[in-house]
Amino acid sequence: MVGTAVVSAGTAVKSFSLGTSEAQLCTWTDGLRRKDWHDYETIQRDALRSGKGEHGKPYPLNEEDQDDTVYRENGFNIFVSNNIALERSLPDIRHPNCKHKLYLEKLPNTSIIIPFHNEGWTSLLRTLRSVINRTPDSLIEEIIFVDDFSDRGRF
Repeated sequence: MVGTAVVSAGTAVKSFSLGTSEAQLCTWTDGLRRKDWHDYETIQRDALRSGKGEHGKPYPLNEEDQDDTVYRENGFNIFVSNNIALERSLPDIRHPNCKHKLYLEKLPNTSIIIPFHNEGWTSLLRTLRSVINRTPDSLIEEIIFVDDFSDRGRF
């Protein structure tokens, strides 16, 4: 990140740069401490990844792999889902201003509920890996999968 943040701590005003190597922690005028929750090491490692489906890019199919019936069962090509990495990189689609935002240092933990119905297993596993890899451990209380009366086999 590039820029400068100015915060008031009591009567003093502190100014500091928003650099990627700095541990961000500061107290706002409301008295609440905020920090930079970004995992820059993972962001940089993901940026270097390459392969089919990485960074949300298309997975090229040859003629024999182009079967429209696979779309009817899942609403997406399960062949592709089964052949891309479970821990793939994704593009950051946030508004640029959101990338520089500091959030409260102490956030409540949460339950993550993932409902599904006849979902392809690889897409569910990819969702689980994304949640685990992109959420600080201290913020996850539990992850709950809710099967909405699927008629396929279980986990």
